[in-house]
Amino acid sequence: MKGFMHNTWKHRAHFLMCMPAFLVLLLFSYIPMTGLVMAFKKFDYGLGIWNSSWNGIDNFKFVLASGDTFWRMTKNTLLYYVVFTIVGTGASIALAIALDNFIKKKLGKTFQTIMIAPVFISFAAVQFIVYAFFNGSDGIVNSMIELFGGTPVRWYTHASSWPAILTIVKIWNSVGYGSVLYMSVLAGIDTGLYEAAQIDGANKRQQILHITLPALVPMITTMLLLGVGGIMHSDTGLFYQVTRNSGILYSTTQVIDSYVLNAVITGANPGFTAATTFYQSIVGLLLILGANGLVRKLAPDNALF
Repeated sequence: MKGFMHNTWKHRAHFLMCMPAFLVLLLFSYIPMTGLVMAFKKFDYGLGIWNSSWNGIDNFKFVLASGDTFWRMTKNTLLYYVVFTIVGTGASIALAIALDNFIKKKLGKTFQTIMIAPVFISFAAVQFIVYAFFNGSDGIVNSMIELFGGTPVRWYTHASSWPAILTIVKIWNSVGYGSVLYMSVLAGIDTGLYEAAQIDGANKRQQILHITLPALVPMITTMLLLGVGGIMHSDTGLFYQVTRNSGILYSTTQVIDSYVLNAVITGANPGFTAATTFYQSIVGLLLILGANGLVRKLAPDNALF
């Protein structure tokens, strides 16, 4: 203990710098975990969390018994994760490479700043932008369809269109910020490798294929592994606010997080929602352990642990 206190005092500046992040992690990630006990209790508001009676795994049985709803939102959660990951990673890498090879560097920095800006816009505001595009006959998209002689579409009752709409909104919101991570890797690549490739007659496409992309593999692997841990979680603002929580769209837009939020707002039994979030966490943990184990066997240097 004495050694620990001495070491802490010695590195007190670093310790103070870490404290805000540590407190946020403690308050919003670890302390709320005590609420998971509700997943195994028949919660009674009059008795509180700790005095409510235990009911074993009855809450989990109720969640699983919801049948089509449960499996539909699980399927939506997984499919959106796959689509967002594939399209988002590809778009972020392409943007990072394009900006890195942009001839006019100052103009490239301006483009980068513009493309990062959407990540700072709340989905509470984004929903109005989306609504302006897809609002009935007055929306921008329907106005363009009518201009070319087409028939307007009632987008907020057309569930099959929303996977594409949500993907576009997600990529618009996140691809600029995602490209920054890959640009930091590109900035560290030895320029001598490109010069040597030019001397050997490699064109720009070949340089990207054989130098740039291999250098990005460790970062891509790390980001995918970190993302796998949250595979069962979705951006609640995207699926709840942008879709305006329209029940008619649930078949293609309802994910586990939006279901939980809706259940909390409508006053559903906290035990059921706690069981749902517990299910998310367990599946996410198993997936990240499995994915990391696979990466550790194939490319040990890229594994997280």
